[in-house]
Amino acid sequence: MKLLPSLLLAGLVLGASAQAADRPAGAGTIAVVDLKKVFDGYWKTKQADLNLKDEATKLDKTRKDMIEDHKKAGEDYKKFLDGSTDSAVSPEEREKRKKTAETKLQEMRQIEESIGQFDRSARTQLGEKQRNMRDKIVTEIREIVNKRARTAGYGAVLDSAAESAVGTPILLFNASLPDLTEEIITQLNATAPAGAVVSPPSIAPVNPK
Repeated sequence: MKLLPSLLLAGLVLGASAQAADRPAGAGTIAVVDLKKVFDGYWKTKQADLNLKDEATKLDKTRKDMIEDHKKAGEDYKKFLDGSTDSAVSPEEREKRKKTAETKLQEMRQIEESIGQFDRSARTQLGEKQRNMRDKIVTEIREIVNKRARTAGYGAVLDSAAESAVGTPILLFNASLPDLTEEIITQLNATAPAGAVVSPPSIAPVNPK
């Protein structure tokens, strides 16, 4: 799942009022920003995506360990169940093996329940981290856009990538509105640490399975 789900920011309007009396030549006009492109191009988005992948990998390892425990319990259950009908051993031993098989069966069921709980918890955990990271990044982007809009004196900045509730573009025509997209991406990535990835993010899993 990508850190920025499709249509998540549809219809978002980044408003900014002019502050100075002597405003720039473009004062009061409207500018546009492709918010999805900005989001995907921000180095922190890629880093957050990688962090989610790392977290999902750790959760996946834990789940695989639980699956192995369940497999081993199943093998033990079958072994003791088969042994409980072995006529070569005493009735007491067969009864003992039968009880052990029942214990292993109960253990299998408990592990199955634990795996189900783990899956639900993992999805919730990753989902919350995803939302927190996304919201923090969007907040940073809005702050940069607002500052740029105030400086230039734009009356409003619209998201050119926004879509309506039925999936159609909200901005149907734009002949000459100033596009701040590349400028905002450049400004955001100006503080990227050495080695940071600034290309669009890959897809990060949410379900650890």
